[in-house]
Amino acid sequence: MGKIKARIIEDKSEWEKFILGSGPKSFLQSWDWGDVQSNLGNEIFRYGFYENNKLIGVSQYIGQNAKRGRHLIVPGGPIIDWSNTILVERWISTSKDISKKGGYWFFRIRPELLDNAQNRTKLEKLGFVSSPMHLHSENTWILNIRSGEEEIMSGMRKNTRYMVRKAIKSDLKAETTIDFDKVDILYDLQKKTAKRHGFVGFSKDLFKAQIEIFGRDDLAKLYLIKKEKEVLVAAIIIFYGDYAYYHHSASSEKSRDYPASYLLQWQVIKDAKKRGLSYYNFWGIAPKGRADHRFSGVTTFKKGFGGKRIDWLHAMDYPVDSRYWLTNTFEKIRKKIRNL
Repeated sequence: MGKIKARIIEDKSEWEKFILGSGPKSFLQSWDWGDVQSNLGNEIFRYGFYENNKLIGVSQYIGQNAKRGRHLIVPGGPIIDWSNTILVERWISTSKDISKKGGYWFFRIRPELLDNAQNRTKLEKLGFVSSPMHLHSENTWILNIRSGEEEIMSGMRKNTRYMVRKAIKSDLKAETTIDFDKVDILYDLQKKTAKRHGFVGFSKDLFKAQIEIFGRDDLAKLYLIKKEKEVLVAAIIIFYGDYAYYHHSASSEKSRDYPASYLLQWQVIKDAKKRGLSYYNFWGIAPKGRADHRFSGVTTFKKGFGGKRIDWLHAMDYPVDSRYWLTNTFEKIRKKIRNL
């Protein structure tokens, strides 16, 4: 085994070829997601790890200049062979170097590793500690869409299947666009949704950046479900690798009177199948045993379409500076207050 070298990757095609040829993978490590974050003013570091000039791993770091403590995040990554001890050690040393040079107190990862005792123990032995906070979607619901439409329908909960068929027959209309100016519709609906359910929403800039950047590669669409001219439900769907991702959504209070959310899901499933994709990722659901979680209601909705649960390893932190423990304490308190 040769010496493993780390260097910055500046070629999008090289990066994407490796990502798309790996598994499991996530759009959170895609080049476009890095560009989204850069668009929002965050520092991006894209590192490749080479053995004998062959790319064997990648890690996209996103700088977070948070008041609670500067840190790096690696969502959906790194994409490396965790059984390759030399590679893992090289990745950790590189991550520490980037952190120290940039004045980051720690780096937080949420790799595409299943949540089990073996993987948790493996990272703890490497020096990681369990993060007080989650990082993107850790608990997910996945639907296999490779079968025919009728077979997918038959796998749904009875009430869900009824609502989908009702939606298909209704006068509701589904539209898609990559006009990022129309993201205002999603943002306005989100403000109303957040007020109803008591959560902090995402920024309009984040929504626009996703549609603009992923949209340029035909990897994202803004979905609008309308009753005549009124938008009842809006969502950003990202298409990456073998998956369609139900990434952001919001609805009006009036949408409860119509099967608008069911029409949205069915339209996305059909569109994803036309693209030749294999899976639909409904994104976040409540952790197991958390009936009080704010995602409990939407979890019941998503599970109605059939599929299976996948729990990725909870976010793990690697302290680089002793000030990390200030962040750790602050986040534990905030998590308790927000009932996250």
